[in-house]
Amino acid sequence: MTNSIHLDGSSLSIDQVIRVAYERAPVELTPASVKKIERAAQAVQDLLARGEIAYGVTTGFGAFKDRIISADQVETLQRNIIVSHAVGVGDLFDIPTTRAIMLIRANTLAHGHSGIRTVTLQLLLDMLNRGVHPCIPEKGSLGASGDLAPLAHMSLVMIGEGEAEHQGEIIPGREALRSAGLEPVTLAAKEGLALTNGTSVMSALGTLTVQRAERLSRTADVAGCLSLEALHGTTLAFDERIHALRPHPRQIECAAYLRKLLADSQFTRGHDPTNVQDAYTLRCIPQVHGAVRDAIAYARWVMEIELNAVTDNPLIFIDDDNGEIAILSGGNFHGEPIAIALDYLAIAITELGNISERRIMRLTDEASNANVLPAFLTRDGGLNSGFMITQYTAAALATENKILAHPASVDTIPTSANVEDHVSMGNTAALKIRQILDNVEHILAIELLAASQGVDFRREEQGENAFLGAGTGPVYRLVRAQAPFIKSDTVLYPYINAVKALIVSGQVDQVVAEGIDQ
Repeated sequence: MTNSIHLDGSSLSIDQVIRVAYERAPVELTPASVKKIERAAQAVQDLLARGEIAYGVTTGFGAFKDRIISADQVETLQRNIIVSHAVGVGDLFDIPTTRAIMLIRANTLAHGHSGIRTVTLQLLLDMLNRGVHPCIPEKGSLGASGDLAPLAHMSLVMIGEGEAEHQGEIIPGREALRSAGLEPVTLAAKEGLALTNGTSVMSALGTLTVQRAERLSRTADVAGCLSLEALHGTTLAFDERIHALRPHPRQIECAAYLRKLLADSQFTRGHDPTNVQDAYTLRCIPQVHGAVRDAIAYARWVMEIELNAVTDNPLIFIDDDNGEIAILSGGNFHGEPIAIALDYLAIAITELGNISERRIMRLTDEASNANVLPAFLTRDGGLNSGFMITQYTAAALATENKILAHPASVDTIPTSANVEDHVSMGNTAALKIRQILDNVEHILAIELLAASQGVDFRREEQGENAFLGAGTGPVYRLVRAQAPFIKSDTVLYPYINAVKALIVSGQVDQVVAEGIDQ
């Protein structure tokens, strides 16, 4: 297939996940991976023929690990794990997230250590390529043994059960397959376990979150700079000599980016002996936003590894020299690496919201901004409330984030009769950071609106033709295309939503890149 993503279990990238999730890029297995898959599947059949005992192949699951399953019941066992584990609840994952889950699960299985047959894995890829999207509830995973409940819902459709979205409709799984020209599969030994046991759901959420967080981080830099211009702040604190003496690389990168954003601005101040430094929310943007960049980089590093990890159990190893087969039980399904990374990211993105909310306060409080701007960004205060209550909303969202930032990974609860006695809560960590990101997108939308309002007041002294920065100017114009200067009280929430849409769509990113690259 033209422009296909080729899965081999080892080279899937975050950008490729984004392409499949949002752009519906086609996916296919490499010939080399097909050979590895078929070799491992044959190894499972050889094990059955010899009557050997292997967890999840000829035994029950979890606390039933010591219950031996006869050879004539192995197919029933694999079906049973799917239907019994599909107990998720809550809202359904959106289509891009569902597609990312399917892709990452397929890539794990393409590694050739899981014992699944090519025909079964190909069905999952055919569903992905033909737009058959299983209905997967968001809640029910403990993050060890992987994402059992949500992956069982994904797998239900493969055996003709459950429900799926196809061509805009939610219909029974068997009907969705038939509509796409596909047939359900009868699972062979090990296949049900291979499909459901692993970190694919939290990995999908984490991967999409990293991309979203990177975009949000850049938007926060722009919003902070536009606020600095509205408040007649100084760029002296961004001098590269300062940051070279505390050489955290992403602090240095952030300061350099801020200098690009503010290049040629006529709204900043130079050295002023009566006003030598700004408040922390302006002066310390590189230190705070740079630390956030560190957390995002760490999350990206973890996700890039996890995308190409084999996370089910047990795993099949075949000695290339003598063909000896080993089936080893371990714990690669445990989501702790992802859970900790996403908890760290949640704390960091919460801080982006915290510092932004404080800048909104400074924009709206004339006492805090030394009367650079009128109270609540309105000339006729009292009759008009101006931007007073936008800061309330930002404060409410920032407070909610502080609650959501409590780490999920420090919690655990034993399951399966205390056999699975420590769990990661990785899926919970992923769901929390997603909500935090949504809240901070709203907070930054409010800051961009308030800063743009402040810039308009500053133009009264600077002149209508005064230049904003190379990066902030295009964003100001983008905001003004969606939201006018507010002369008197009006309904503001549509403007907040419109500016948030600019952030989410990547338009803010795009105009900044065009502005600073000219």
